[in-house]
Amino acid sequence: MTKNRKEQSILLLLLIMGFSLAVPISAEEQKTITDMLGRTVDVPSNIERVVAIDDGFVEGIMYRLGLQDKIVALGAPCCNKEYNYSFETLDGSSYEFKNGMNPVKYLIPGLDDLPVLVEGATAVNYETLASLDPDVVFLREGSWAFSAGSDEKIEKTIASIESLGIPLVILVGPPFQEQPSVDRIGDEIRLVGEVFSREEDTDRLASYLESQIDEIRSRTKDVPEDDKARMMQLGLSPRAREGGGAGMAWGLDTIESYFIEDIANAKNVYEGTGAFVVVSTEQILTMDPDVIVLPTAQGYHPASELYTAPYYQNLQELSAVKNGRVYALPWTPYNWAKRLEYPIEAMIMAKAAYPDRFADINVAEWTLDFYQQVYGVDEETARELRSVQWLDWMEEENF
Repeated sequence: MTKNRKEQSILLLLLIMGFSLAVPISAEEQKTITDMLGRTVDVPSNIERVVAIDDGFVEGIMYRLGLQDKIVALGAPCCNKEYNYSFETLDGSSYEFKNGMNPVKYLIPGLDDLPVLVEGATAVNYETLASLDPDVVFLREGSWAFSAGSDEKIEKTIASIESLGIPLVILVGPPFQEQPSVDRIGDEIRLVGEVFSREEDTDRLASYLESQIDEIRSRTKDVPEDDKARMMQLGLSPRAREGGGAGMAWGLDTIESYFIEDIANAKNVYEGTGAFVVVSTEQILTMDPDVIVLPTAQGYHPASELYTAPYYQNLQELSAVKNGRVYALPWTPYNWAKRLEYPIEAMIMAKAAYPDRFADINVAEWTLDFYQQVYGVDEETARELRSVQWLDWMEEENF
């Protein structure tokens, strides 16, 4: 090789090296996932900033994975609020419940300092969202934080977020499924794990939750039709009373009825359709359920309220009231789409319906183990979680 040709080769090599140093070898590493609407989404492999437009579902999973510090905004105010509730009894005594909260608020105190993107159930604050510069946004259809009731509204929201250049992953909660059930909650959990490359961890979580529902079903599956407990989820809503009713009911097409009929294998005595349906005293007396469970409905409602509050005296002839078969579900504000604690609701309802079939399970203790398994916390923290969900009645009543 001549001297000139050697110099030219060296110069060419230096140019190539200089070019390779000036231009990144590759763009930011990404991976492609398929969300629950069948959309393909490119998400960064390294995710540092996360927004979840939901009611604490994704936040709970992220706490389990140790990723809670990556959350930069909340979808709904239920994740950073404390609740208090009180009522007076017929004899003038009063009950007061304090410091109720979404479990993720207790587990992740820093949520208090984060902005809330949705204040009106369907209106996302896109300006704030863009300013947060998230690496990924999760949007859970069916949650209160995004309870848009039409495909057009959903499509508009998706288009608006995508126009900001932010990867958007859609989860589909029970209220937005064709047939409401908990059977796809595991798919939601596993999808979150795929986004964060934590598939094994989230598969273990989903499998654990599914196993608890399977256990309940195995104990109740062979209850004869004529022996099924007649159950009602009765929302003791003050708004219902203000509107001339006695409470709220949930029809056969709702996730609440699914818990009664498909998991506990009991019978929903309210055979109508729709959610948050205001029912009168006369209607409730006519249905006369054997068992009543009290969900969150514009406030927390312990069994003592139905037993003793003056505004429920006309319901004292109900079989469930006379036989002391009224049970409070966990305090779960904005729980339309269900969250990681859904097996607790199912276990309470199943034991309330068939105490003999669950005689070996102390639900108060079972709940402590549940929190430890789901969130990886110690027993002391599990007790605090049980308290903030106002479930200490189970220990007091040896339920």
